[in-house]
Amino acid sequence: MLSTLRNAWKVKELKQRMIFTLLMIAIFRMGNFIPVPGIDTSKLTTLAKSGTLFGFYDLLSGGAFSRFSIFAMGVTPYINASIIMQLLTFAIPSLESLSKEGEEGRKKIQNYTKAFSIVLGFLQAFGTYAIITGYGALKPMSAFNIFVIMLTLTAASTFLMWLGEKITVKGLGNGVSVLIFVNIISRLPQTVFKLSELESTGSVNIIQIIVFVAVSLLLLVGVVVTNKGERRVPVQYAGKTTGRKMMKGGSSHIPISMSSSGVIAIIFAMSVMQFPATIAEFIPNSKFATFIHGPYSLFKPNSWQYAVMYAILIIFFSWFYTEITFKPDEMAENMHKSSGFIPGIRPGKPTQEFLEKVLLRVSIIGGVFASIIAVLPIIIDGYTSFKGISFGGTALLIEVGVALDTMRQLESQLVMRHYKGFLK
Repeated sequence: MLSTLRNAWKVKELKQRMIFTLLMIAIFRMGNFIPVPGIDTSKLTTLAKSGTLFGFYDLLSGGAFSRFSIFAMGVTPYINASIIMQLLTFAIPSLESLSKEGEEGRKKIQNYTKAFSIVLGFLQAFGTYAIITGYGALKPMSAFNIFVIMLTLTAASTFLMWLGEKITVKGLGNGVSVLIFVNIISRLPQTVFKLSELESTGSVNIIQIIVFVAVSLLLLVGVVVTNKGERRVPVQYAGKTTGRKMMKGGSSHIPISMSSSGVIAIIFAMSVMQFPATIAEFIPNSKFATFIHGPYSLFKPNSWQYAVMYAILIIFFSWFYTEITFKPDEMAENMHKSSGFIPGIRPGKPTQEFLEKVLLRVSIIGGVFASIIAVLPIIIDGYTSFKGISFGGTALLIEVGVALDTMRQLESQLVMRHYKGFLK
């Protein structure tokens, strides 16, 4: 990786892209520390550590929510809009046909996603206002000032969406993913400081810290291996004649990644598990809140029943998302139209059933690994002395995925500019 970065720095265009990306990240991080006036952030810090969805939002925003800076919502509205539009693409025939129209169709869907993210941003800003008001974190102010706060949060979120797009076009990697990556990695010094604090207070000793770091490194290696792992389904194409042209046959494969649905599955499962606790925060004295926080509740964070249900949901959503994304029936049909077949499998229905079995196995294996990654931090926080450590499975999967994707793009840019070396 270091050699790739060093070689990229020697190429003028890539050097400019790297500098542009670093400058945009610097602007982004500065905005994370510009506070919105009139907010009592001490109460928001407690909310961000309450084990609800607000803690996840604070993680994705790099602590901007607990500080309630202008980037408190981060790119969450755009992420939500992207996920919703992706699911609607499979549910609405007009959007599905639009996605098959090539680059122009994808651009239209992207424009719809951007517009939808602005609407979601304003709704989330209103929800954020209601939450901080309920917690007494908002000082008394006029309706106009409240509207300005909501408008500021929405405009800042839209600006981050634009900033991410600029990084994608003029910088390196997927812009929005890079911003999320930077936010998550910015919590690393806080984790190191927390470990030092636990060691100084005698809660843990140096041996336990070494074991914790070793387990974290093993998880990191496992995530990297899983991210690169894929099931390659071999496909053979028969020769055919089109007019006067003779098309030769060939062989290829369909790559099915083990980690393609890991992050999405964890986000869906986390939303389902933490949504009741989030609702309970609005009605703390109700019977519903008492049940949610009770000893036998499935939604009580850091409990064994929560971890088991969380793992089951991750495996389910991993299978569900893989199934609707790959569509084995369409894959079998397109393969048949291209005179392709899987060796040993008849075209048509048998090919579809074979692909369904492969997707089921791969998605379950990937879901089991993702559930282990997601549940292990819950076990560590609930049953060990490492309390309050900013260490999550979703964060680890996002960090590795974004880093590997950015490095792949960088390596492809280097190969494109030095292809002559392969001919000598």
